[in-house]
Amino acid sequence: MNTAHQLLTDQLDIWTAAETKKKSGRGRSAGNGSNGISVYGVKKLRELILQLAVMGKLVPQDPNDEPASELLKRIQAEKARLIAEGKLKKGKPLPPISDDEKPAYLPGEWVCARLADLVNILNGRAYKKEELLDVGTPVLRVGNLFTSEHWYYTDLVLDDDKYCNKGDLLFAWSASFGPFIWDGDMAIYHYHIWKLDLYGDNTLYKRYLYTFLLEQTQKIKTSGHGVMMIHMTKEKMEKLVVYIPPLAEQHRIVAKVDELMALCDQLETQHTNAAEAHEKLVSHLLGTLTRAQSADDFSANWQRIAAHFDNLFTTESSINALKQTLLQLAVMGKLVPQNPDDEPASELLKRIQAEKVKLIAEGKIKKSRTLPPTAKNEEKFSAPQGWEQIEFCEIMELISGQHLKPSEYFEKPVNDSIPYITGPADFGDKGPAPTRHTCEKRAVSICNDILVTVKGSGVGKISVVYQKKLAISRQLVAVRPIIIDSEFIEKLLATLAKNFQKLSVGIAIPGISREDILHAKIKLPPLAEQHRIVAKVDELMALCDQLKTRITEANQLQQKLADVVVEQAVA
Repeated sequence: MNTAHQLLTDQLDIWTAAETKKKSGRGRSAGNGSNGISVYGVKKLRELILQLAVMGKLVPQDPNDEPASELLKRIQAEKARLIAEGKLKKGKPLPPISDDEKPAYLPGEWVCARLADLVNILNGRAYKKEELLDVGTPVLRVGNLFTSEHWYYTDLVLDDDKYCNKGDLLFAWSASFGPFIWDGDMAIYHYHIWKLDLYGDNTLYKRYLYTFLLEQTQKIKTSGHGVMMIHMTKEKMEKLVVYIPPLAEQHRIVAKVDELMALCDQLETQHTNAAEAHEKLVSHLLGTLTRAQSADDFSANWQRIAAHFDNLFTTESSINALKQTLLQLAVMGKLVPQNPDDEPASELLKRIQAEKVKLIAEGKIKKSRTLPPTAKNEEKFSAPQGWEQIEFCEIMELISGQHLKPSEYFEKPVNDSIPYITGPADFGDKGPAPTRHTCEKRAVSICNDILVTVKGSGVGKISVVYQKKLAISRQLVAVRPIIIDSEFIEKLLATLAKNFQKLSVGIAIPGISREDILHAKIKLPPLAEQHRIVAKVDELMALCDQLKTRITEANQLQQKLADVVVEQAVA
């Protein structure tokens, strides 16, 4: 019976190669280690360990073990004794187990039994609002088992069977479901939790039953039928068929599961440590590019990265970091060479100012009020030749969104109405897809405007307007470049997002002001260089996307390999 050990050692690359993802929840489950990280291959390995355990394939059988049929007789005798003494109610007779309910294979000394023949399934209690207090006996709710640290208490004195104590086996059966061995102090367990009370001490091994229920929970979740547990009744739980090994084998199974789960924890920790070290290395090396003080320094740093490109950019997060660095380099003037024949940005600014005066005279834009002076911005990097350091307000018009009352917008378009959009401005490549419309024209953006989120959870997020006209809420502002390449401004705003987030104030609805955007310090390149920057960024972003696609495909292949290995192991 070395199957699990061989899978751990012989297939190590399969178990640890797939994408690493954050996970939530408490306790050990099929996908949960101890460090808050889930590696797909290790998650599948945990599932496999549980499957092998309840199929009798994880540890060898011992012919000297007392057969499980004898154990079942003792459990039935103990249950009958408790009923005779009035300590247990006699329930409805359970139907015999059909062949369809039995597994295709079980070792010869194993038996099957319904859960209610093995344990007394006790209901929790529902509570009225006035019964839940800030002090008293803790009330254990499903949320406390999984994610919530908030506890309620009560001063009620209840029957003994409504309390759970350290070591009790519980089962949460609401939307978040699964077995738990309670490790806390005495508490009253809530209606959405069952306590599974064994019929005596020398009957079923509680931790084996926990392992079996964990595997059953895993099976429901991986099959995509988790919603079944929302409609789970006590009657259905009582009829659950449990596979029972001899008592001595139950102990061996649990010990082996613990041993192998600990090895899974080690695999995840090793993988996580390597992933974190990789992320820090990529971050540091990319940082040397944006911190370079000279062209020679930048070139040397880039050569170091280029020499190890295939080893550095092997994850989606590293490629995303590369994308952000490319944008940063673009707006710093380090992505494409300067051309001394380009019209300098100083002349471009003069043309922008002249265009502003013309548009104001024609009534096409409003004359902006004079902004208060800002503190001198000390920069580490001087602007490249032909560039100018300016404030954002000098090259664009800013249109603030407006709050519309429910009576001022509607779900379907009418004559002369325009789409109405709220934030955050993170609508993907096709721009915003409004579901509301309005006839109000107080805050209207037009095609190629760039929307910026200024209030709410997505401060700094941007999106380009593709509609002819679009009304915007006060969560948004529209940036309308004057003469400037709008695609360059879009990329520039993407690099300012973190700065805007730092400036965000407020708790309930955090946000930034118009002035935060208007006063933002930027470096303006010549118009011809703006076009070259946009072309180069688009070219490099396409290459990054191709690289990310290949990584995704490779990761999917690793996941399929892990699935196949598991399927073969349990076949």
